[in-house]
Amino acid sequence: MASLIEGFEYDIFISYRQKDNKYDGWVTGFVDNLKKELEATFKEEISVYFDINPHDGLLETHDVDESLREKLKCLIFIPIISRTYCDPKSFAWNHEFKAFIEGATKDQFGLKIKLPNGNVARRVLPVRIYDLSSTDNKLCESLLGGAIRGVEFIFKSTGVNRPLRSKEDNPNDNLNRTFYRDQINKVANAIKEIISGMKGEPSEFEGEPKEVIATIEKQTIQEKSIIVLPFANMSSDPEQEYFSDGLTEEVIADLSNIHDLLVISRSSAMTFKGTRKTIPEIAHAVNVSYVLEGSVRKAGNNLRITAQLINAMTDTHLWAEKYSGRLNDVFDIQEKVSQDIVHALKLKLTTDEKRKISLRPIDNFEAFNFYLRAYQEFWKFTGDAFDRALKFLQQAADITGDNELLYSSMALIYYQYVNTGLKQKDYITKALEYARKAFGLNPDSPTAHHVMGVIALHIDGNPHEAVRYFKHALVNDPSLQPPLISLIATYGYCGKISAAIPLFEKLITVNPLSLQRYYFEGFLQFYDGNFNAALRPFKHFYQKDPGNPINFFYAWALAYCNNYEEAISVIDTGANSKCEDAQFKASQMLKFSLLADKEKVLKLITPNFQKTCKREGALSYIISTLLAFLGEKEKALDWLDNAINKGFLNYKLMAEKDVFIKNIRGEGRFKKLMERAKYEWERFEV
Repeated sequence: MASLIEGFEYDIFISYRQKDNKYDGWVTGFVDNLKKELEATFKEEISVYFDINPHDGLLETHDVDESLREKLKCLIFIPIISRTYCDPKSFAWNHEFKAFIEGATKDQFGLKIKLPNGNVARRVLPVRIYDLSSTDNKLCESLLGGAIRGVEFIFKSTGVNRPLRSKEDNPNDNLNRTFYRDQINKVANAIKEIISGMKGEPSEFEGEPKEVIATIEKQTIQEKSIIVLPFANMSSDPEQEYFSDGLTEEVIADLSNIHDLLVISRSSAMTFKGTRKTIPEIAHAVNVSYVLEGSVRKAGNNLRITAQLINAMTDTHLWAEKYSGRLNDVFDIQEKVSQDIVHALKLKLTTDEKRKISLRPIDNFEAFNFYLRAYQEFWKFTGDAFDRALKFLQQAADITGDNELLYSSMALIYYQYVNTGLKQKDYITKALEYARKAFGLNPDSPTAHHVMGVIALHIDGNPHEAVRYFKHALVNDPSLQPPLISLIATYGYCGKISAAIPLFEKLITVNPLSLQRYYFEGFLQFYDGNFNAALRPFKHFYQKDPGNPINFFYAWALAYCNNYEEAISVIDTGANSKCEDAQFKASQMLKFSLLADKEKVLKLITPNFQKTCKREGALSYIISTLLAFLGEKEKALDWLDNAINKGFLNYKLMAEKDVFIKNIRGEGRFKKLMERAKYEWERFEV
């Protein structure tokens, strides 16, 4: 039977290890059930290649390349991912999985397909039948070039990790809460969406995009995964809340250094402060296996901390411990809590992981106390709070002397003064000064690297340098989310969306409850030119935080979809906020552009505003699009020139997809600018 698309031999190729079919014929049963589901999903006949012979692939006497070359010319490749499949020495891995990826990358469609709903999916659709070790996960991800986004057929209960059967006696006993029949349907729907994308067909589904393999969906629960709930403040003074919150943050940071342990971030963990949710409900909300909860009591110079580790799957305690001592013992207690968790979860630490857990950036309790208070103030993101945070950091530094963590934190605050529009550029000099002081004490300082990265990106317009700083920060502190977020944004501005997606997947895995997931989902769709697909996540963010200035992007996407009235409504809602940064003013420019009031738009470009926007590529690009929309061609080209000079390299958005700059695409100067942008885009290293 031929493929639905001319030039291909089969629609679907099923790849598996024969070992996974010997015990109960699981793979054969899966293929039979999938064929039946496909008959109910497609009007046409779908061709499936499935080699049932009892050997792994072809015999040694066969010409592997010639025999498989035609068979691997398929639309979709389905590997049955198991503990035996992940073997680079196996036939299936080398001559099927690897060979398909190499071939698909070179054919007319490529490995990734844009779906009718605007999402993007690989033509490899993994079906996973076991939880994998971290080594096997990395092996698969290295071949796929990103996370394993597949449909899972795994049955899990205490001590059990096996393929999900088509007829389970008690399906609800499965900790993954999946039903075989539903999973078969998901595979068929994902196949249909991918083939529809290859054929250029519109989506069949109205309203919300259908949840298929390409959408951002909940990950399978990783066996070694934990959320550290906010330690309850049991002190009589509610003002001591910063201390219990700080201890929570420090334990999270310690555990985040362990490569084989997934740790939920501070921002998601803090959403459960004072919650009445049960432990299983919390674990289900963030997709983890274990929960740590505890309390802190500070009385005079005495400290008492309790902690208990709970297996969320069974709602049973693994251990509970009380730690007592003097305030100066907090560092020992914090390290002991982390080590007890490692022991309870049977984790094997590397020498470097042990070193990082025992590391004490501030070893004086009084100084540490000032640092925690500064940290609490910083997250309020107001000028007064920044002032208080700097004062606390200086008090800590007066006690410790030169200290990398304190200096890098000061550098971050000085940068944020400028980033939020509270102070002028001379504060960047102060940020650089303290970042360099931090580097003098620790060349690998992660916070200092992040500060240098955002200065390189937003002040110097050098995304190449920014990426190097952000990557270095993440290597040295995996728990530090700001450089991860900055790296996602940088790749978006530079049009390297495929490089941003794995980072986005990591972000929503460790921070599943953050609104940022919706903003960045919309952000990446927008900068990939999928303006309609960006609306849903942007709208979700807007409904939760309507006064946030970054809702400018939602208004921008609405305008690109010709919904001017709603775009103006979003902008007017944000106008009630107290923020007066450059993005807020850009929103006002967008509003008056949509109202065709060119005079007001031009008046908004004051010398100070122009100075701010000229230093940053993304802002310069926004101004360029609005001026092009209003027919100010030369001014638009000037701003576009500056945008590219300052590192806005999203060539495909500019050259093909942005609907506001169509007025200048025919200009000779525009074409020359695109030649330069394309060159820079192609040489940009991810």
